[in-house]
Amino acid sequence: MTSKGKRDTDIPMKILALEKSIGDVGPGAFTPSLLRDEAQRIWDLYQEGIVREAYFRGDRKEAVLILEVRDVRAAQEILDTLPLVEEALIEFDFVPLVPYDGLNRLFG
Repeated sequence: MTSKGKRDTDIPMKILALEKSIGDVGPGAFTPSLLRDEAQRIWDLYQEGIVREAYFRGDRKEAVLILEVRDVRAAQEILDTLPLVEEALIEFDFVPLVPYDGLNRLFG
């Protein structure tokens, strides 16, 4: 944050990305080859320091990713390169995360 409370856009922020299915896509659309390509792209983004954490939800088979990028738009552009997104099988909701400042009430 700058001194006026505005975020410096050059500083990466954490973005929570929540996968969601598009329409009524059957499981047959998720071929082993496509899923392998998806895993490879996630691995590449992990190696680049963009995807910091990757999970599946415990209640359904949907990805939850933590990215470190400049803003939500950058996160969208990056995840648009995932094979499952390119094939219009999934999309993501994005939640920008900021540091919790509640501890200042105790220690500030």
